Amino acid sequence: MVFLSALVYAVATLSPSAQTTTADLIMADEQSRLNACLTKQEDDPEDAYEDGLAWLNEGNRPAARYCTATSLIALGQYVEGADRLEALAAAPDGGAGADRAIYLTQAGNAWMLAQLPQEAVITLTDAMKFDDEDAALYQDRARAYLMLDSWSEAESDLDQAIARQPGDIQSYILRGEARLRQDKLDAAMEDVLQARSIDETDIDALLLRGRVREAIRLKDTAPVSLP
Repeated sequence: MVFLSALVYAVATLSPSAQTTTADLIMADEQSRLNACLTKQEDDPEDAYEDGLAWLNEGNRPAARYCTATSLIALGQYVEGADRLEALAAAPDGGAGADRAIYLTQAGNAWMLAQLPQEAVITLTDAMKFDDEDAALYQDRARAYLMLDSWSEAESDLDQAIARQPGDIQSYILRGEARLRQDKLDAAMEDVLQARSIDETDIDALLLRGRVREAIRLKDTAPVSLP
């Protein structure tokens, strides 16, 4: 299952003071407005999109463009949403590198939801140009590689994800899947054991364990070909 990366915007609390500038107030208003858009997407993405369009009419602000792009994704219009997020990441007013990495990461996940993993790989690779230390980003790209049956590439990305966040059970499960598909059965079982050491009740880990055990059983009982 592909999970969209969450983007959390903190609303600035500005106390009345002589130092509070007009720019500060505008920024706080935009943060609050964006938070409202993201919250509304959970229950009424169509209304959130309409809010974003109205916001765009007031000025082509990056936060307004982000609101409409993510609302489109929430509405299931993954390709259009991904395109808009990529455009925002490339725009002169797209923000700092960390902001652009988030836009591209979410675009990559949208490409996967659209069943276009090759586009996801390209976009997530671009995101790494802005942030190559985010474990979730490597895990996301690994998911795209798994969709492409690129098992070795997925395993390599999951090595990177685990190195950066060793306690993430999903990375061990996904790497175990990639190793199983490459017939690396002992290594796959090691990932199962690591995953179960984190949560022994995790259903995905248990299902993977069953598949690895079956692959080992079949390999052990396979007839030996004589020369």
